Amino acid sequence: MTTSPHIEQITELVERLLARHEALQRDHQQLLQQVQQLTAERDSLQSRLRAARGRIDALIERLPDGVPSLSSKADS
Repeated sequence: MTTSPHIEQITELVERLLARHEALQRDHQQLLQQVQQLTAERDSLQSRLRAARGRIDALIERLPDGVPSLSSKADS
C-alpha cells in the first residue's frame, strides 16, 4: 500500500512539530534553571546588603556625639 503525498506531508509536519516541541521543552527547562540560579544569587546579594547595612549602622552608633555626620558636611 502506498501512502498519499498528503499523508506524507502531514507525517513530516507532525515530526517537525514534535521536534520543535522537544526543543522548546529543553529551552524552558534551561530557563527555569536560570531563574532559580538568579533568584538564589539575588537573595544572597540582598542578604549581604542587609548585613553590610547592619555593620554600617553599628559603626555609626559607635561614633562619638561630637563627630559631624556626612549629611551636615554636605549642608555646609
